Amino acid sequence: MLTIIGALLGASFGGFGGLVLGGLIGYGASVAFRQFVVGSLQVAQSQLLDSTFSIMGALCKADNVVSREEINAVEQIFVMLKLHGDSREQAKAAFNRGKQSGFDLDAAVDDFARISRGRGPLLQLFLQVQCMAVAADGRIDPAEHAMLVRIAQRLGLTEADVSQLEALLRAAMGGPSTTSGQPQKDRLHDAYAALGITAEAKPAEIKRAYRKLISQNHPDKLAARGLPESMRPVAEERSRELNSAYDLIKSARPDVR
Repeated sequence: MLTIIGALLGASFGGFGGLVLGGLIGYGASVAFRQFVVGSLQVAQSQLLDSTFSIMGALCKADNVVSREEINAVEQIFVMLKLHGDSREQAKAAFNRGKQSGFDLDAAVDDFARISRGRGPLLQLFLQVQCMAVAADGRIDPAEHAMLVRIAQRLGLTEADVSQLEALLRAAMGGPSTTSGQPQKDRLHDAYAALGITAEAKPAEIKRAYRKLISQNHPDKLAARGLPESMRPVAEERSRELNSAYDLIKSARPDVR
């Protein structure tokens, strides 16, 4: 486009010679512009990785122990986000830095807030990735929960957002039912909480809550609202977990179909 504009401007002021000169100038400008955009995107991606995994390191160390399960979960997140080579090494370095006692958590969260520019979908999925890491050992320690709330509130989210995400992850663990064929009571409670409703909700309310969340978290819709492509796998995982929570409720409620 810049090449065409340059050529047209050159032709209007200098005939054929101006056309050629303007085209060359426009082409050079377009190349410079593309390099600037690509460079800017690479910087933003690098900053996003750094903030995400340094904060993750601090969260996993919040209870003073980084478990083997948490380390495995972080490795799985590397795979989910398709991190390879330098990006993977950068993420590992950021995670290790976040575990250090002198790590400035608030500054890292503020950096992420600046990069994300307050985009709700990205904030929600960022928080989900953090929850996935610390919930890997089957529980979220009170110290980890407190830090998650601190991070969420600094990003403009609430403790309720954290609790709903935690419930979603707990409900998604272990499949839809026990060996007896009936949902576990605690996981069923979490499934309702994950959808933002209670066990007293009527079938129509349950379906409405589920469909609303599925619609809001559809990867394509989130992409249209500014979600980076690198975070799409997290959005897809969130949709699977919502489906799992809904399936859990359906297995306990014959009136919900």
